[in-house]
Amino acid sequence: MASVFTYDPDPPRVSSPWILADDADSPQGSGAAVTQTGLLSEYGVTRLEAEPQTGPIEYKLHLLLRSRRSYVYMSTVHQKRDRLHAQPGDGSAMYSASPASSNQPRQERLQRLTTQLLWRLQQSSPYHATSSREVRIPKLSDGKDDANLDLYGTQIPGLEESQGALYEIGVSDDGTLIGLTKDELDESIATLRIMAASLGCGVAVMRMVIVGDCEWIEIAEVDGDATKNPVQVSKQDKLWVAEALITPNTELQHSKSLTENGSRDGSNGGTPLQSSASNTVPGHAKSTTPQLRVTLTGPIASGKSSLLGTLSTGTLDNGRGKSRLGLLKHRHEMASGMTSSIAQELIGYKEREIFSFSHRNIESWVDIHDYASNGRLVFMSDSGGNPRYRHTVFRGLMNWAPHWMVLCIAADDAEGTPRAHDIASPAIDSGDTDLVKAHLNLSLKLDVPLAIVITKLDLASKVSLQKTMTKILTAIRDANRIPKLLQPDQQPQDQLAEIPQADWAKVKSLVENMSEHGDLLKHVPIVFTSVLKGVGVGLVHALLANLPLPAHGSTETTLQPEQPKDLFHIDDTFSLSRSLDDSLSNAEGVIVSGHVRLGSFSVGQTIVVGPFSSGQNRTSSSEGHSSADDRGSPMLNAVSAEHAKSTRRYGTPPSIAADEWQKGRIVSIRNLRLPVGTLEAGQVGSIGLVFEPNQTELTPLTDTPQIQRGMVIATLPMDTLDGEIPLQASCGFIAVFDDDAAQFPPPGTTVNVLFACVRTAARILDVSVQRRDGVDAGGTMTKVSVELVHSRKWAELGTSVIIMGNGSQDGSGLQGFVGKITEVVC
Repeated sequence: MASVFTYDPDPPRVSSPWILADDADSPQGSGAAVTQTGLLSEYGVTRLEAEPQTGPIEYKLHLLLRSRRSYVYMSTVHQKRDRLHAQPGDGSAMYSASPASSNQPRQERLQRLTTQLLWRLQQSSPYHATSSREVRIPKLSDGKDDANLDLYGTQIPGLEESQGALYEIGVSDDGTLIGLTKDELDESIATLRIMAASLGCGVAVMRMVIVGDCEWIEIAEVDGDATKNPVQVSKQDKLWVAEALITPNTELQHSKSLTENGSRDGSNGGTPLQSSASNTVPGHAKSTTPQLRVTLTGPIASGKSSLLGTLSTGTLDNGRGKSRLGLLKHRHEMASGMTSSIAQELIGYKEREIFSFSHRNIESWVDIHDYASNGRLVFMSDSGGNPRYRHTVFRGLMNWAPHWMVLCIAADDAEGTPRAHDIASPAIDSGDTDLVKAHLNLSLKLDVPLAIVITKLDLASKVSLQKTMTKILTAIRDANRIPKLLQPDQQPQDQLAEIPQADWAKVKSLVENMSEHGDLLKHVPIVFTSVLKGVGVGLVHALLANLPLPAHGSTETTLQPEQPKDLFHIDDTFSLSRSLDDSLSNAEGVIVSGHVRLGSFSVGQTIVVGPFSSGQNRTSSSEGHSSADDRGSPMLNAVSAEHAKSTRRYGTPPSIAADEWQKGRIVSIRNLRLPVGTLEAGQVGSIGLVFEPNQTELTPLTDTPQIQRGMVIATLPMDTLDGEIPLQASCGFIAVFDDDAAQFPPPGTTVNVLFACVRTAARILDVSVQRRDGVDAGGTMTKVSVELVHSRKWAELGTSVIIMGNGSQDGSGLQGFVGKITEVVC
């Protein structure tokens, strides 16, 4: 497996060899380019240091796409020929260009030069991933007029992070200043602009220096008459050396993006982008490859991590967890064999081709993006199965809003060795716990399409497999769903480079049947696998490559008033360097990860983050400690509960802090680790942002607001950017459930509620029975009103919600009531 650690936090610095050691600390190329024209004596150097083998500096004698002229004299090389007998091209005149360039076709030479420039640019980029995408080189004409070429190509993923590359033109590899005549230098710089533009970059000439003199002989006609014998004319000129800085051209790409996509409602999502280059959309504007989010769930010892390891690395298991070693994050996971954290992997597909870390040219997720372009990306999340780690189960099922769930069940579960409850948490009485049934019931309740993978086929007897399948099929039919069995061909499959044709045909037929029905919840595909022998792995790949992608917003209901057009749910946070943005040097930034629920977000947008509790956004507590909201403990502190009861009443909004929503600005975006300029609805990614000082406060913003899981990022209409923020967080909500009202805890009971990325404590205020409307008229449903105990949260109409009581009757910790939010109380 290739290393996934292809991020270099400290790439080589772009530092000019013309700058002396005393001036090395001065910024290189910051701000507008400054062109210096003068003599070599002004710089205090006679030659440069030799060209470094690695790093963002390149020495070039010239960048001409033709042979260089012959000279009879160049002061910089200390050679002199007999100018009276020298003839152009006869070998007696000095020829300083490399012989290879004279015989190389123009198009081929341009291709090689551009590839070399790309390598130098990547040297100063923190992303050192390989790329399968060929550089788009403009087609040169047969003549020399290349002014009308369509120059600008698409930046290679990660190139927009490059700090640039320096080209020293007219300099040999050992640092000798050879020089070019002015016309050859201008032509070389023009070639460099073509090369840079092909990569979506721009060129700024930093300095031009006279380094010597030269002389050459040209053949000229006498008085313009071609019939007379031509005469030799001696010409002289200065020799020049130039330094050029090539950097990613963000302004051009941003203008192209606006031209192609237009602005939504005249404000690009409700927020105008800044005009400066630092705030514009990077060259790789957005990912257009369809993305499928899949969460693996299932009881302990069901083989979830081993299956994900085999799918993402092509490594078969050895019966002792070899395939899952790359997914484990903690030492105790290796010691106990139990997964306690969420692991995430990316797999790419294009037709039947599989792009994972088993591919010899893939070293990172950026490469998978590149190879799977215009195909499909599958973002898979693993989770724990032990009841003590049940919070990771709900986080995987709720926080990332998966398009599909894949429930893993061991084929030998009915044999009882090893049973999940034998190694369950001692704190949980799970001797009689049927974790398979608990996971099945929860998965079938959620409004998410479900597929089932039967693992460990090599360990199960026919009797055990039959008992396991009976339990599964019964539960599926009781939920009014249709099971669809996909039998493997029992052929071992190792290091799959593409999906077998037989497996592809089976899944294609199933998907067509599901598409004709129209309801993705109706059918439940079931695949049989063994990651020890590789049986059925091709079927799972085929399923992931062809599962229908639910239409975004298909489960949405009517949006509530003051709903933002752009909404991002935050699942996790990371620190960001203080020096990221000079304009806000007094405030640190933060990186948040999650998914875009509505609209889109672009680099440079002004956004708001929240809701914060009163005083929360000025608290600089350690990120390693979670609040009570994050822990979601059912046992509340008596003092805080009493305080909440005395100061808040349902239907009366609690006191809203003036800083409940904090303004900021987006400075970077990643879409599944791919640097992009825009993140769109339905996509998962991370956003780097910095906060703006609160103009209403006398003191500047010196502490980073403490963002927590469950908060959201939103954009505001243009007319409210400088005024009051109209967004209203919720102190409670009303939800409806299919469960019997008698099963719910009585009013006044404290429970845990889970919705979107939120997990927090709440109090049940009322439970009632309500008659259904529409096609289900005559039936009843349970209507539950709840009040959030600790703080206000962002809740939306139509969002799935899970209510969990203080205990679990079956000991699994997975029992809960699944419903939909129908009313939000602010």
